[in-house]
Amino acid sequence: MAPGVVWVAALLASMLALGRLFAGDYADGTLEQIVLAPHPLGLLVGAKVAAHWLVTGLPLVVLAPLLGLAFDLGPRALGVLALTLLLGTPTLGLVGAIGAALTLGLRGAGALLSLLVLPLYIPVLIFGAGAVEAVAAGLGAGAHLSVLGALLALALFFAPWAAAAALRISLE
Repeated sequence: MAPGVVWVAALLASMLALGRLFAGDYADGTLEQIVLAPHPLGLLVGAKVAAHWLVTGLPLVVLAPLLGLAFDLGPRALGVLALTLLLGTPTLGLVGAIGAALTLGLRGAGALLSLLVLPLYIPVLIFGAGAVEAVAAGLGAGAHLSVLGALLALALFFAPWAAAAALRISLE
């Protein structure tokens, strides 16, 4: 049960800050200036998501071995837990950025954001927790880690550009 608890904590940490990812910039007009900047909007969105991950995901990755010890995980499972969080938490932030951009400026955006991104988070949670469970059961976690890596690669490539397009639509 330990990997599931840690992964739900990662999901909640990511979800708490997603509503404010672009909201402050939207409220004070900075987002319009960012869109008009000569730099590609996808790269600027990627930088904002990286900052979001540094605040919400990285501390959880660093604390993962301590959390795993509290749940009596073995040393190999602790390493896999940290690795899955290192692969999965950026994916959570990137997918959440798309949802945050789509719900920008809407009333009740928090509830709608949750409805949009939670179904997309489920594969990351399943494969992240499943890798640790597989190692704890004495099996290999290679397939789980490969799927998490593929999800991260897809999110790194597509999410900043999709969020940028959603931001442009939200500002119209």
